Amino acid sequence: MKYKISGDNLQLVTLEISPNEKIYAEAGSMVYQSGNINMGAKMRGGFLKGLGRKFAGETMFLTEFTSTGGTGIVSFGGNAPGTIKPIELTSGKEFLVQKDAFLVAEDSVDMSIAFQKKLGAAFFGGEGFILEKLSGNGTVFIHACGDFVEFDLKPEQVLKVDTGSVVGWDGTVTYDIQRVKGIKTMFFGGEGIFLTTLKGPGKIIIQSMNLGNLATALRPFLPSSRGTSGSGGIARTVVGGLTR
Repeated sequence: MKYKISGDNLQLVTLEISPNEKIYAEAGSMVYQSGNINMGAKMRGGFLKGLGRKFAGETMFLTEFTSTGGTGIVSFGGNAPGTIKPIELTSGKEFLVQKDAFLVAEDSVDMSIAFQKKLGAAFFGGEGFILEKLSGNGTVFIHACGDFVEFDLKPEQVLKVDTGSVVGWDGTVTYDIQRVKGIKTMFFGGEGIFLTTLKGPGKIIIQSMNLGNLATALRPFLPSSRGTSGSGGIARTVVGGLTR
């Protein structure tokens, strides 16, 4: 399988697959494909794994892609402005990502649901207490909002990150949530009450912007529902004699 990632902050990954290869992706992430690509919805891993994905807020079905009559291409994009990154997995290695980070993977990669082990992380982790666990042999592509920043932590090295900004980390990394020290800092520091604490060894990936912060920044500029009229509550604004 060959791939190309194009774009800056609205990235797409285009995969080139031969007839003996198969890939699978999050439902709804395909952007375009060549005419010889076949796709079909599959409940990969059976009913229980599909149910686990549904419980995590994902779709029960994933979409599988194959090509016929020669090499085909298929392209995928994330659900928000952001970055796409390939993760190379080998046997015995696990990589954990926040839910919604998975985009597309080779058939030899397994994607399953994992639960955060620490109580603090479960209740205050920002992204919930359910993670996606990636394992196997092959390449998987993840996506997130904004740009990626990577760190390779040494044993016992600690990095504290804004809750919700962590995208993924090696299975060797310890992950927990810790309360910010100081009452004034907690309530008036503007950085929230909890921070994500990651301890090495292993690689971690964080995002420069998360969807929650993006939604908060855009909210003042979204049209208000006040003053709507007509069927379906569609707001009409008259500017220069034109209705839009």
